[in-house]
Amino acid sequence: MTSDTEELETGLEDPFETEGGEMTLLEHLLELRNRVTWSAAAVLLGMIPFFYLPLGLWLIEFLIEPAYAQNDNFRAQAITPMENIFTYFRVALLGGITLGMPMLVYQALRFTGPALTNQEKKWVIPLVIGASLSFVIGLSFGYLIVLPTAYSFLFSFGSQFADVTPTISSYMDLTIRLLLVMGAVFQTPIIVMGLAKFGVVSARKLAGWWRFALVISFAISAIVTPTPDPITQTLVGGPIFILYMVGICLAWLVKRD
Repeated sequence: MTSDTEELETGLEDPFETEGGEMTLLEHLLELRNRVTWSAAAVLLGMIPFFYLPLGLWLIEFLIEPAYAQNDNFRAQAITPMENIFTYFRVALLGGITLGMPMLVYQALRFTGPALTNQEKKWVIPLVIGASLSFVIGLSFGYLIVLPTAYSFLFSFGSQFADVTPTISSYMDLTIRLLLVMGAVFQTPIIVMGLAKFGVVSARKLAGWWRFALVISFAISAIVTPTPDPITQTLVGGPIFILYMVGICLAWLVKRD
């Protein structure tokens, strides 16, 4: 009778439980919730400085500067009464993501922490610093190279029959999306290096996949770039592939023993 009871209890074990001290599915979900909460809090805290009106307005003017460079008389429109306010919050969100990036990367790595060895965990802080700097470099590349080139093409195309006078929300939406895309693109070397360092894939295999990487780079560019023009897509796809190759070089330097 006892053995029958034990068998019944064994058959009724919680399907979320695992053996060997591993985290259960429920624990993974709770951990994910905690990491997302910390990440959201970091972004919100990062937005606070930009609610200081002079700083927020300065950032808006700073983001409009690439359009001024193409047209001295450029002035965006606000169609609805709330449009300027929504634009202000979007710009503050960009600032919050930028200032909160170290915490975002840290929380992402902490979520994968249980799967890392003690030796691999020593790389968490360097990866946080590297990813944060790469994001800022990506934003700078987007602002100094991508935006002027993209707006030069977009503002001049079809100018014979129509003037480009976008709404402030549509302009900021395109500008912020391009900047965030470039910030994400510049994470490529860190991701490639991390995959090699943590033993997911070797640098030799990554180098052998360069043809696929070239095709995938421009496929990703076509998906994430908010404009269909080939110039902007090349400015996104080209750096993805170049940074992939840079990541392979870094992977060779930090390859596992």
